[in-house]
Amino acid sequence: MRIGLLGPLEVRNDDGAAVEITGARLRTLLSALALEPGRVVSAGQLVDAVWGTRPPATANALQALVSRLRRVGTRLDSTPSGYRLPEATVDAAHFEELVTAARTASDEKRVVLLREALNLWRGPALGDVSDAQFFQGHIARLNELRLSATEDYAEAALRLGHGADLTEELSRVLAEHPLRERLAAALMLSLQAAGRPAEALQVFARIRMALADELGADPAAELAAAHTKILRETVADEDVARTNLRAGLTSFVGRNTEVARVAKLVGEYRLTTLTGPGGAGKTRLATETGRHLLTERGGVWFAELAPIGDGADVPQAVLDALGLREQIYKGSLVSGTPRERATRALRDRDAVLVLDNCEHVIEAAAELADHLLGECPRLRILATSREPLALTGEALWPVEPLTLPAEGATSVEAMSCASVRLLADRAAAVRPGFVVDESTVDDVVRICRALDGMPLAVELAAARLRSMTVSQLAARLDDRFRLLTAGSRTALPRHRTLRAVVDWSWDLLEPDERQLLRRLAVFSGGATAEAAEAVCGGTSELLSALVDKSLLTVSADAEPRYRMLETIKAYGLEQLTAADEREEMRQAHAEWFASFAEAGDKYLRRAEQIEWLARFAAEHGNLISATRGAIAAGEATTALRLATSCAWFWMLTGRKTEAQEVIEAALALPGEVVDRELRAMGYAMAALLLTIGMSSETTADALGRKALELSRDSKNALLRSIIPVFTQSGDPSVIGSTLDDLLSDEDPWLRAHARLHRARIQLNRWHDSAAQEADTREAVRLFRQSGERWGMSLALNSLAEVVGRRGELEEAVACYEESIQVVSEIGSAEDVLFARGRQAHLFWQLGDAAAAATAIAAAERDARTVPFPDSLAFLAQTKADLARWRGDLTEARAELNRAEALLSEVSPHPLFCAMIQHSHAYLDAQAGDLPTARGRRREALALAAESGEVLYLSIVLVGIADHAVRLDRPVAAADLLAAADHLRGGPHLALPDATAAAAAVQAQPSGTVDDPVALAYDVLS
Repeated sequence: MRIGLLGPLEVRNDDGAAVEITGARLRTLLSALALEPGRVVSAGQLVDAVWGTRPPATANALQALVSRLRRVGTRLDSTPSGYRLPEATVDAAHFEELVTAARTASDEKRVVLLREALNLWRGPALGDVSDAQFFQGHIARLNELRLSATEDYAEAALRLGHGADLTEELSRVLAEHPLRERLAAALMLSLQAAGRPAEALQVFARIRMALADELGADPAAELAAAHTKILRETVADEDVARTNLRAGLTSFVGRNTEVARVAKLVGEYRLTTLTGPGGAGKTRLATETGRHLLTERGGVWFAELAPIGDGADVPQAVLDALGLREQIYKGSLVSGTPRERATRALRDRDAVLVLDNCEHVIEAAAELADHLLGECPRLRILATSREPLALTGEALWPVEPLTLPAEGATSVEAMSCASVRLLADRAAAVRPGFVVDESTVDDVVRICRALDGMPLAVELAAARLRSMTVSQLAARLDDRFRLLTAGSRTALPRHRTLRAVVDWSWDLLEPDERQLLRRLAVFSGGATAEAAEAVCGGTSELLSALVDKSLLTVSADAEPRYRMLETIKAYGLEQLTAADEREEMRQAHAEWFASFAEAGDKYLRRAEQIEWLARFAAEHGNLISATRGAIAAGEATTALRLATSCAWFWMLTGRKTEAQEVIEAALALPGEVVDRELRAMGYAMAALLLTIGMSSETTADALGRKALELSRDSKNALLRSIIPVFTQSGDPSVIGSTLDDLLSDEDPWLRAHARLHRARIQLNRWHDSAAQEADTREAVRLFRQSGERWGMSLALNSLAEVVGRRGELEEAVACYEESIQVVSEIGSAEDVLFARGRQAHLFWQLGDAAAAATAIAAAERDARTVPFPDSLAFLAQTKADLARWRGDLTEARAELNRAEALLSEVSPHPLFCAMIQHSHAYLDAQAGDLPTARGRRREALALAAESGEVLYLSIVLVGIADHAVRLDRPVAAADLLAAADHLRGGPHLALPDATAAAAAVQAQPSGTVDDPVALAYDVLS
C-alpha cells in the first residue's frame, strides 16, 4: 500500500489503484498511523489524534474505527500497547530518506536526490488534518525540512551554474516565507545569474525592511554576503559613478528602523519630505537613507541648499551635485540653463535626488521639485526642511527627537534609549573611558531630557565633556546657549552652536510669527488654541504656520495642544525678556488659568469628573507654574485663586505634598485678600489635605479653626462640605445645625458628605451602628447620583467597615472591590492601596488565604507608584497582622519595624501610632514578654482614648482583653470585650483578634462597665 501525506491524504494499493478512505475520523486515524510506518502507535496517541480534547464516551470506539480501516483493505497489526501499519510506502518517510541521503552526496547527486524529494509534494503537508492540534508538530517539522531541502537544492544548483533556472520557483517560495534569509540569498544569486541584478537588490531591500519592521533585526551574515557580492559585481559593470554621498565620520545611532521606513516611503511616493526642527537629525537621516537606497536605485545624489542665499541658485546647486562626475555630461548636457541641464541629466535615470535644507528657499525648492518630478518619470526626491514643500502627492516623515529615558531610570534602562546611547558614544570619543553607569546615569538622564533628545544638542553637550564632568554639565544646562558652543569646525555655521541652530529658524519667521512664538514660551506643557489666543493674541493660522515650520508640535487630541521643545522655550523666554513682555505675559497667563481652574473646579465633584480631571492633568504644568509665578510676584489673591481652585485636583491625583506647599505659601503672602471666603477656602483645603491619610492632624486643627472664623454664612459648596470636619468635637447643637443645613441642600454631593459626617457621629457619640449604616448607605446612593468617584470610594469603604463588623464579610469584600474600581478611574493609588489591604484582612477572616495573598500582591504592585510614607506604612502594618494571624511572628515583626521606619519620615496620625503599638504588643505577648506588651498597650490606649474615635478604642480594648486572658483575669477580659461591643454598637466579626478573644472567654459572664478605659488601665497596671 502506498500512502501520500505530502498533500491531501492519498491511498493506493500495490497495483496503483486508488483506495477510497471516507470519513474524517478514518482519514485522521490512517494519517496518524502513516506518520510512524512500521512502528507501534499507542492507543492513547491515536485517541488524541482522532478526538483531541473530547475523547469518546466508550472504550471500544477506537477498536471500531480500526475495524473499519481494515475493511477497506488496510493491514494493521494489533499489539498490547497499540497498532502498527506494516509494509506501507509513505511519501513523507521517503522524502526524509532522500533528504538525508542528499546531505552527504556530491552536488551533482544532491540536486538529483533533492529534486526527486521536492517533487513528492502535492500540496500542504497532511492537508486533511492540518487544523488538528495533534499533527501540528509533524506539519511544522515537514515544512521546515521542505524549506531546508529547497535551499540546499538551490545552493547546489547555483554552485553547478544552473541558478538562472530557479528564479520562478524560489520567488514563489519566498513569497510564502518572506523572512527566510537563506532562501532570499539563494533567490538573489539566482536573479544575478539570470542577468537581473536590480531585482536581486530589490529582494534584499524588501527583506531587510521586513526584518527591521517585524523583528527589529539586521540581515544575517549569509544574506549580507550575497548582497555585497551582487553589489560589487553590479558596480564593477557600471562605467559611471552612482552617488556623491560622502562616507559618515561617526556612528549612526538610534534611527536604523526609520531609515527602512523612510526608504519605503521613497519607494511608494515620488516626493518624500523629512520635516523637523533644527538639530533633529534630518540631514543625517536623509544621508543614511540615501546609502540604503543605493542598493535599489540607479543613483543617489545629494544637493546641499543651506549655503545658497537666493532661491534662483537652487537649480545650480542641484547641477553642482550632479556635476561632481563631469564625465557623464557630454553633448547637449553642457548647454542650457542649470534647470534644463539638470532635467536632461536626470530624465532617464532611476535615481533619488536629496534636496537638503530647503526651508530658507522653500518656494524655489518646491518649484524645482515639481518640475523635475514632472519631467523625469523615474526620479524620486527626498527633501529635508523645517516645513513641507506642499506639493501634491508629497509624503511627510516628521523627524522626532531621539527616545528619552524616564526620570530615575537605571543605567540599563537609560542605555535602551537612543538619546543616551548617542551621548555615551560621542562622550567616549572625547573623554576616553566614559560610560553610563550608576555613578553617571542621573546626570546623563537629566542632560538628555533637558535637551529634548535632539541629536545636535546632545552631540554639542557631549563635546563639552572634554573640559567638564557630566555632573557639571548637567548643572549648567540652564545656560545652554552659552554652554553648547563646541560644534565641528567643518560644520555649517548654523550647526556649530545651539544658539545658531535656533537663530536660523527665528530669522526665517515673519514678525507676527516671532511675536507669537516668544509669547507661547510662557506656557508650561503646551497650550490649547483657545489659551494661546487669549494669552498671546495668536490665531489658528499663525499656530499652524509655526507647526509647519517645526517650531511647535501639535497633538492629535480632541482638543489639540501646541507644544515647543525646551530649547525653543528657553530661546523664546530670552526673546520675551528682550521685548519687555515677560511680566505682562506672566500675568495674562496666570489670569487665564485662574479663571480656567475656578470654572472647572466644581466639575471635579460631579459626573463630569473624569473629563475634567483629564483637562486639569493636561494643564498641570501651566497651573503649577502660574501658581508659583503669582506667589513669587507676591500676588496673594491670584495665588490663592489658583491654589484653592486646583487643590481638589491635586488631592484626587496624589499631589498632596505639592498642593500643601503652594497653598501654605499663598496663605503666607503679605497683603490683604479682600475675599474672606477665598482665604477661608485656603485654610480649609490646607487642613483637609493634612487630614487625608495617616498623618498628624495637629496643624490641621489650627488651620480648620481659621477657616471656621472666616467662613460664616458661606455659600461655597466645597467649603461647606469641609467645615463639619472641624466641628465634630465641638458643641453638639452647632454640629447638628451645620449638618441639618447640608442635609437639606439640593446638591446630592453635599448631602452625601453630610451623611458621612453624621455616620461618624452616630458611632462616636451614640454607639448606634444601625444608624451609622443607614447614613452610610444613603451616602453611597447620593454619591452614585452625583457621579463623584472619590466620595463614592470613601462611602463604600465606610460601608464595608460597617457591614464587615456585623459579619457580612462577602458584602464588605464587594464594597471594597467597587471602591477600588471607582477610585482607580481617577488614578488615586493610595486609596486603592487602603482598600486592597482591608480586603486582604477580610479574605483571611473568610478562610481564603490564597485570596488574601493575591490582594496583598496587588497592593504591593500599586505601592510602586505611591510616594507617601504613611500609605506604605499602612500596607506594612496590614502585612504584619496577616503574618501574625498565620503564625509567622518573625515576618510580622519585620513588617512592623518597616512601618515604623517609614513613619519616621513623617508626623504620623496618633491613631496610626496606636495601631502600630497595638500590633507590636500582640507579638510581645505571644513571645512571652508581657511587661513590654503592657507598655505598648498603655501607649496605644492613651492615644485611642484621646482621639474620641470609638472604633479604634474598641480595637485597643480587644488587645487589652487578650492581655487580661494571659494574666488569668477572665472576668476583666470578658468585661473589656463587652465594653468594646457596646462602644461600636455590636461585635466586630471581621477582626480575628476579637473573635479569638471572645472564644477565650466565651464561658465567662460579663457585666456592665461604666469606665472601660479605667478598667483597661487597671489590667495594665
